[in-house]
Amino acid sequence: MQWSVQPKGYVPFEHIHLNQDEIFNVKKGEIKIVMNGGTYIAGQGETIIVPKGTAHIAYNNAANELDCVVEYKPGLDHDSFMQCFCGLTNDKLMDSNGGIDIPRMGYFLIQMKAKCMTRPAKIPAPLFNIALRFFYLRGMLSGWKKLYEKYTAGPFVPN
Repeated sequence: MQWSVQPKGYVPFEHIHLNQDEIFNVKKGEIKIVMNGGTYIAGQGETIIVPKGTAHIAYNNAANELDCVVEYKPGLDHDSFMQCFCGLTNDKLMDSNGGIDIPRMGYFLIQMKAKCMTRPAKIPAPLFNIALRFFYLRGMLSGWKKLYEKYTAGPFVPN
């Protein structure tokens, strides 16, 4: 995945990839990753690997744009996850802060039986699993399956 981050930009919250390593290959700029109580910095041509199960957050560490190629290994069902994520963004189904609609995304994660599961680091796993079940029930009652089918029907095409 190509990832571009504006100056002072960052991933919106510290998170954990449960089943995948996340690999940041810096093409331009400088990235800062905070994980395991340490800070790791990589510049153009360098790579940082975040092992699965590791809480982390990524920042643009420079005054210019950061461009990375981000890999997830194994890939699992990351493409379907991103189709749903980009679909919500494209349809402007965002929260009040301009972030992704967490309840809908939670519904999609359960619907797709996501193996590329990511969870916020500050939420304990049992509480996160309860929240996902709640979002799934809410989605079933709200007809979110139509959105899921729209986003996963084929290749993502922006409006």
